[in-house]
Amino acid sequence: MMTLVDRFSLRSRIFSILTALLCIILAGGFVLVWYTYKMEQFLTSIIDENVTAYQTAEALESSLVNQKGFVSYYFLDGNPDWLKRLGAYRQIFSERFKEAQALPKGVVEEQIIDQLGSEYTLYITSKDQVIRHYKVGEYDAGAKIHQDVRNHFFNILDLCRKYKATQLKKIMRAKDESRTYATKLRHIALVGELVSFLLGMLLVFVLIHQVLGPIKRLAKEANRAGGGKKSANEVKALSRNVRGLIENATHADIEIEQSREHLLQAEKMVMVGKLAAGMAHSIRNPLTSVKMRLFSLSRSLKLSLLQQEDFQVISEEVGHIDTIVQNFLEFSRPPKLNIQQISPSAVVDQTIQLLEHRLKSVDVKIEINRKQLLPKIPVDPDQLKEVLVNLLVNACESMAKGGMISIHEKETFTQPWGRMIEIRLADNGPGIPESIRNKIFDPFFTTKEEGSGLGLSIAQRIIEEHKGRLDVSSKQDGGTIFSITLPIKGVS
Repeated sequence: MMTLVDRFSLRSRIFSILTALLCIILAGGFVLVWYTYKMEQFLTSIIDENVTAYQTAEALESSLVNQKGFVSYYFLDGNPDWLKRLGAYRQIFSERFKEAQALPKGVVEEQIIDQLGSEYTLYITSKDQVIRHYKVGEYDAGAKIHQDVRNHFFNILDLCRKYKATQLKKIMRAKDESRTYATKLRHIALVGELVSFLLGMLLVFVLIHQVLGPIKRLAKEANRAGGGKKSANEVKALSRNVRGLIENATHADIEIEQSREHLLQAEKMVMVGKLAAGMAHSIRNPLTSVKMRLFSLSRSLKLSLLQQEDFQVISEEVGHIDTIVQNFLEFSRPPKLNIQQISPSAVVDQTIQLLEHRLKSVDVKIEINRKQLLPKIPVDPDQLKEVLVNLLVNACESMAKGGMISIHEKETFTQPWGRMIEIRLADNGPGIPESIRNKIFDPFFTTKEEGSGLGLSIAQRIIEEHKGRLDVSSKQDGGTIFSITLPIKGVS
């Protein structure tokens, strides 16, 4: 006899639980967003009204207190500057009072503002009378009215503090209301999490008992003969076909492993292509402008011999940057080589001259070991220089306290490639850990915080396009050796 659960397929049961779980999450999210929006409106109203009103009350009290004493000072020394300062603070008080009148307020605040206006009018009227008496020398009459002025002052000060107290009460009331909203929000979130947890546990139960259990039994049935009548149960139907899947598993695993490497490389190439497309306009356009300005300056400036050499180096390096950008854009396809007959020794010398200041700045010394210049071979000097720059800069960065880089050049004969030239760059830095030694040529692999992970990958690509090899070796006690091997017969 079929139970209620058996009447629904496994797919329907899982789909129903996932649908319920999704609905709970969406409903909870909607409620949270609604409460967040409501709290935002509530807090905005507090800031726009209560806090502004409180700040206005503070400003009223401050500008009133600042008016105190100026008439007494004027009485003592007769300096009219005290009256000017008094007028300035009166103006500030009037402006703040207008702001308070414009703010939304209840009945109590309305009464306080009205009393404050009336009292302040009497205050300034009385104070003006005192000033007039003092100006004409009637000090006794002024002093008699001055006592009334003090009474008005303290009355106004009390009203300002009452107004400020009402705004503070509103702010505290709003604070309590916000806590109430937050408590409700926490309760809703707790209920949503509890329901989601229960549905998740139900889903785990279904998966364990109705998916993982049958799959375990399928492993036992793999050695038996298949067959049997057709069943509505998806798992039982799958068990009849598992033998064929097991037979193909080994072949599929090999093919997946092979395709995985290609797919990973292809994905990285796509990422580089997208990144390169975005960089093209932001880097090459300014470079083009720089090159045009340099060309214009070279025709209009009269430079000394040393300045001409510096100018030439700048122009060449701007072109070198443009070449690097072009290589980055074409990373996913073979670079276009500008083949020339040149001795790699000359490229080595140019690279060292280019990095001379940088090497000195990090206290790294270069030692060149060559019996004679290497023979001229067909290479792209710019790209070979890019490889050497990359390797030398990496070596410098690995030797934080300075060190030595030894460059060894020689001609060799290797089967089956024949005559080759070899350039070895050996440093006495900390070396490359064995755990990452096989990954350093992978695109985007880097141990630097700001590195792109493309330098060594591009360097290897350039050497391979020259039909050569770029190898690395490192010792446990420190030191790294990069070997560049290029065929003398050149690129076919």
